[in-house]
Amino acid sequence: MKASEQADRNVRAFLIFRIFFNTRFYYPVLAVLFLDLGLSLEQYSLLNVAWAVSIFGLEVPSGALADMWGRKKLVVIAGFLMVIEMLVFAFTPSDNVQLLFYLFLLNRVLSGAAEAAASGADEALVYDSLQRADRAGEWPRVLARLGRLQSVSFFVAMIVGAAVYDPRTVNLVGQWFGFGWDFTAPQLVRMPLYLTLAMSLVACASALTMYEAPMDPNRRVKLATAARDIVRAAKWIAASPVVLFVILATLCNDAFIRLFMTMTSQYFRVLGLPAALFGLLGSATALLGFVSPWIAGRLIKLGSARAAFGVLSVATVAGLFALPFATSLWSLVYVFWLSLGMGVVGFLASYYLNELAEPAQRATILSFRGLSTNLAYGTLGVMFAAVLKSIAKARAAAPENEVFLGALSYLPWVFLGVIGVAYLLRTVFRRRSVPPTS
Repeated sequence: MKASEQADRNVRAFLIFRIFFNTRFYYPVLAVLFLDLGLSLEQYSLLNVAWAVSIFGLEVPSGALADMWGRKKLVVIAGFLMVIEMLVFAFTPSDNVQLLFYLFLLNRVLSGAAEAAASGADEALVYDSLQRADRAGEWPRVLARLGRLQSVSFFVAMIVGAAVYDPRTVNLVGQWFGFGWDFTAPQLVRMPLYLTLAMSLVACASALTMYEAPMDPNRRVKLATAARDIVRAAKWIAASPVVLFVILATLCNDAFIRLFMTMTSQYFRVLGLPAALFGLLGSATALLGFVSPWIAGRLIKLGSARAAFGVLSVATVAGLFALPFATSLWSLVYVFWLSLGMGVVGFLASYYLNELAEPAQRATILSFRGLSTNLAYGTLGVMFAAVLKSIAKARAAAPENEVFLGALSYLPWVFLGVIGVAYLLRTVFRRRSVPPTS
């Protein structure tokens, strides 16, 4: 198979894998799904932390394994882990809340392991195949195409996921077709999970179709070698101001936006919106994926990673300051604003890091991005859960929505503090050895 054909094959498989791996029908009802199954908001927040911690522990080792053992192998493992993760999620009994929590904890750990295995490995595999075919310049177009396709798939998943969760919508559709359905909420609560399980099977199959050039037979997988590669990649990042800046700027924006995005269904409830609209709103935010690559491209044309991420950070903190003022439907603008930022930060991080990373350690270096963002997200999740608990205790008679908005009001100030710490870290680790400027 020619290098160009290998590149085309990997690009197709990569797009399918990413779409089916990331498009999950339970996203529009993520928070309320856990709550409706019997967990508390605090338990839900802690489960998200467990998800981030599992990625934190496995992210960089999986990247090193991808560089040594083979990137395709790690992507295939990610696909199989997603299937197992969704089997646990979809068929966990809900009659025992304590057992439910621990099984969902297992689900979060498996999900984190799948994310860690895929993170960096899939991008590195495709970028390498493009580079071998002298087509590395096509990478931004691949990212833009991925953004558009994911927008469509997210649009469908958000509408369908919320619709099958709402018995009124399902029963109304049944009446239109003359089926006489009479489903109740408990009967439909897991329907988005069953649909996502089907998606996991396609993601796993697409991973198996990827092609990877044979690895160096003398490069065996040894723990000592993997550890040395991880340390070498960490030192390279610390000695590379542009790369270090991109990773720090990515974690600052990603963690705060992602924390809120996992809470959007609760935010919609604060605004008094019915569950049936959650999917429509989620699908509307998904369509922003058509816009975010264009915005990211304009930011890249500013000439430096510092300028691009600087503009993005200002936009993020503005959105965070606005969130607690959830007084009317106009507050939905804040949700769209931050959703757009999530797409932009992912594009910028992938563009700069793939361009600057050493080819032999590309997956390992990319995994440091995932490690840092999930460490930041997990830490922020613990802090947010603590703030929720503290506010609830201080305002014993306060409704849940007031407690939630009170916790959101702390986010922009913490964001500014994290930006300051990130700037100090970059200053401390700054070295004379500089990679090609962005």
